[in-house]
Amino acid sequence: MRTLGGRYELEQRVGVGGMSEVWRAHDLVLDRTVAVKLISPSLDDEATSVERIRSEARSAARLVHPNVASVHDFGTSTAMPGREAPYIVMELAEGETLAAHLRAGPLDWRIAVRVCAEVSAALAAAHAHGIVHRDVKPANVILTPSGVKVLDFGIATSAGATDHTPDGIVVGTPAYLAPEQLDRQPATPAADMYALGVLLYYCLTGRLPYAASSTTQLLGARKRQAPEPLPEIDGLPAEVADLCRRCLADDPAQRPSSLMAALLLAEVVDARVYVPMVTAAPRQRTAPVSAWTDRAAAEATEAMAVDRQPREWAS
Repeated sequence: MRTLGGRYELEQRVGVGGMSEVWRAHDLVLDRTVAVKLISPSLDDEATSVERIRSEARSAARLVHPNVASVHDFGTSTAMPGREAPYIVMELAEGETLAAHLRAGPLDWRIAVRVCAEVSAALAAAHAHGIVHRDVKPANVILTPSGVKVLDFGIATSAGATDHTPDGIVVGTPAYLAPEQLDRQPATPAADMYALGVLLYYCLTGRLPYAASSTTQLLGARKRQAPEPLPEIDGLPAEVADLCRRCLADDPAQRPSSLMAALLLAEVVDARVYVPMVTAAPRQRTAPVSAWTDRAAAEATEAMAVDRQPREWAS
């Protein structure tokens, strides 16, 4: 069994990506289960790559929020002679990914809105620290018994930072990238909000807002046509459809902030989300939006009950 840094004993690989793999591991020092993300040696200058990922991990480690999977540690391992591979140690969020839930089809709109409210709250915390996630997608959202956890802030970057990724490699998932990211412009919080719009659309409809059967077709469609408008969804408040439309605007300046989206979506389903430093009171309905997320799974299920029984958030 492989051990990193004399401390993290890798037990089971739980995920593989284009540039990394994630392992369930045991922290021998603190006697707890963690997730370890092993990042493949970069194609650019190795020393610069390690330092860049270390810097990004430090930024992500500053995020303390109930909807963010915490970063615990950073280290390097020898992947091959003379080459160091960085790894990031994170909180292991127990539950199923949103991607797994969406394989069964779209979510009830109340659940979709609540999930996206908590994702927005996590992004608001990151954006308040000047951090852009860059890869908001269903696979990076875990639905746990205690609520949503947003993963993979390990590839996050500072807002407005230059993209140092080698030519030919795009950080993020093409379907969720904002138009400016496709042009390799510096990532900003508005890019995350575009991804949130795609995420909300997918949760509500079970499909992307673009008609394509391959990545090549998808990228072509993205350049030729605007996202398809949301279809009619019984009971969906107009303000949610409008928010989704504005998130998918080509112009970053037309997209709402993560804070505004978190408050609006939470208000629609009378949820409570934790958001950083609310400076303006949201529009009042029957009850004000609290600064704290309701963490009781039973209450969440009751609040989102509809004619048909909604799926559980986590198995």
